[in-house]
Amino acid sequence: MRQNPIVVSESDADRLRALLGAQDDSAHDQAHLEELRAELERAIVRLADEVPPDVITMRARVRVRDLGTGREDEYTLVLPAEADLAARRISVLAPLGTALLGYREGDEVEWRMPGGLRRLRVVKVVREEPLSDRAAAAPGAPRGAGRSSTPRAPLPAVS
Repeated sequence: MRQNPIVVSESDADRLRALLGAQDDSAHDQAHLEELRAELERAIVRLADEVPPDVITMRARVRVRDLGTGREDEYTLVLPAEADLAARRISVLAPLGTALLGYREGDEVEWRMPGGLRRLRVVKVVREEPLSDRAAAAPGAPRGAGRSSTPRAPLPAVS
């Protein structure tokens, strides 16, 4: 687990909590799902336009370098139904997807994967489509309508 909390958009946090709530106790990797639950509990939740552009969010395209091998790979972080490893779309519920969520360009990611501990550096983050929390509100409703008021802590400093 990370030392610092991740930054997630409010709409991503809502979708991920719904996904986790739909998982049953027979899920093959219950420990991993618990790690994601814990990450979300510690997360700094922001409106989409308050999430810095270099933060890995849902639907972000991410280039990472494996610090052990030097190999670079590119993935798009998606919901489980959209996952397609051949197309480099990785589920947020997969260990690598969970590991990447909320990190920023330049960050080093260390996470226990099925093959052992991996260390990655986030090289580049590109958002394929703009984040939008406004879609969660009813049409014509003021910004933030229909959402709980989650206290928002200052964003952690970029190291």
